[in-house]
Amino acid sequence: MIELRTPAEIEQMRPAGRFVAETLATLREETKVGTNLLAIDRRAHELIRRAGAESCYIDYHPSFGASPFGKVICTSINDAVLHGLPHDYALRDGDLVTLDFAVSIDGWVADSAVSFVVGTPRDEDLALIDTTERALDAAIAAATVGNRVGDISAAISQIARADGLSINTDFGGHGVGRIMHGDPHIPNDGRPGRGFPLKPGLVIAIEPWFLQSTDELVTDPDGWTLRSADGSRGAHSEHTIAITEDGPIVLTDRSHL
Repeated sequence: MIELRTPAEIEQMRPAGRFVAETLATLREETKVGTNLLAIDRRAHELIRRAGAESCYIDYHPSFGASPFGKVICTSINDAVLHGLPHDYALRDGDLVTLDFAVSIDGWVADSAVSFVVGTPRDEDLALIDTTERALDAAIAAATVGNRVGDISAAISQIARADGLSINTDFGGHGVGRIMHGDPHIPNDGRPGRGFPLKPGLVIAIEPWFLQSTDELVTDPDGWTLRSADGSRGAHSEHTIAITEDGPIVLTDRSHL
């Protein structure tokens, strides 16, 4: 069911969005060559406890997950792009890192993701990250009253295809509110003017993610981590936004941090 939030409820969602943004900014700053993925998870857990927040991931067990996730952040490295389960791995020079993080504060959820390179970057990795970020910006710009979900999806796919990338629509954006994953589904490809009409009070996570040379995924033995089928690298950018009469509000904005 698609739910619309009142202006007062959107205001109540701001603390969760701010905390998610601040946590990702902190973790990005602290994540270096040599940082262990389990240390990133422990640090995120510490910040959650300090804020009195609740993890959306630790007990999460959807139909596609092999078991409850058991960690509080997704850490996807290089050819892993989604749902990366933290494990005993120390980051190496040039690793492409995606951190995906969602919490609930006072019963309201926010969800966001960022990709970056530790150490010496490859040009092609920086280009892929830039594509996801520009696609996210274009999608947010399309998230206005009077447009439809298809306009958001089309804005994402236009950027991706212009950069020669193919698109997987199995996983994409989603409604956000009292739960992490709600309606509507926001695929990363679509047709303008189609789909659910965007109305004031709709709160959604938009999350373009792309792989360098495929759109096919394979699942790790851990039952969670999704990797490219051909070993090419992936990147993922995500924000939680609220659609209002005055335009979209990015609840997980990190630009000021």
